[in-house]
Parts: sequence; C-alpha cells; structure tokens
Amino acid sequence: MTTPFSLQPTLETDSLRLLPLQEADFAELYAVAADPRVWEQHPNKDRWQRPVFLNFFEGAIQSQGAFKIVNKANGATLGSTRLYDYSAEDNSLLIGYTFYGTQSWGKGINLAVKRLLLDYAFQFVDTVRFHIGAENVRSQIAIQRLGARKVAEQEVAYYGEPSKLNFVFEITKQEWAAHPVGS
Repeated sequence: MTTPFSLQPTLETDSLRLLPLQEADFAELYAVAADPRVWEQHPNKDRWQRPVFLNFFEGAIQSQGAFKIVNKANGATLGSTRLYDYSAEDNSLLIGYTFYGTQSWGKGINLAVKRLLLDYAFQFVDTVRFHIGAENVRSQIAIQRLGARKVAEQEVAYYGEPSKLNFVFEITKQEWAAHPVGS
C-alpha cells in the first residue's frame, strides 16, 4: 500500500527524527535560533531576535509543511526545515527555510535531513527545488553537493518580511536516482 502524500509526514533515520512542527515547539526552536551566527548568511539576518523569529515561526506553522529536527539519541532540537509550494501542474515542490544550531554544523546532519526529504519527496514528485539566499554560500555549496543545480534567481518575500534575492536550485527524480549522495 502506498503512503499518501503529505507536506508534513513524520520521517526518521537511525539518528534523526523530523516531526511536524507544533506551536508548543517555539521555545525549544527559538533556543536554537537565538544565536546570530545561525542567520549570518541567511537573507533575513535578524531572525535571531525573538519578535522576528516569532514571525518566522508563525509562517512555519501556517505553512503546514514545517518540521522540527530532533536528535533521536538525546531528544535535542537541532533546527527546522520545510516542504512547501507543492505544484501538481509541474509535479514539483520546494524544500527550504532550513536552519541548524551551530553545534550541528559540519556533522553531516544537513546531508542526512536532505537525503531523507528527497527520498520521501521523490516518491510523489518529479522535481524538487530549493530557494537559497543569494549570500548564503554555505547552503549553496551544500545543495550542489547533493546534485542540485542553479536554474534561476528569484525575489522571495517570506511571511511578513521584505523580498530578498534567492537562487533557485533544482534536482530531478531521475538525477537523484542516478546519483543519490551519501548512499
């Protein structure tokens, strides 16, 4: 029996769990997001400030596609990501709005999370795109390591925030199947 498509399933690996983001997760997630270093390369660099992050969090809840990323070994909240903008017309969706606390950087967590999301998404869609801030070199490099390629530039206005230039990266189901990273 095939699992029905959802923008907010519970997904997991041996070490990580992606749980649908809930209102009650605000304090734990803000504890991760309150470090200005987390947002240095993101388009909206002031998200470490509580009122700005609260707006970001409200948008995440309303999206109904956001996740809390949890370390299964100790239950610690590591960050957040989201599936959004599903398009039946071109059979695609986007992955983005991802951030991790600095203690998670350089440990393969982003790769594991993106693999989990891509493996899930490609059960249902043919193309996955990513919005990445034009200044977010760290994320651009990471997404290219997954096999995604830059296909466009787009002004993106996040929930209650001004438009910022983002690069659009893309990977197709066929590309992912031919060269799944880290498998």
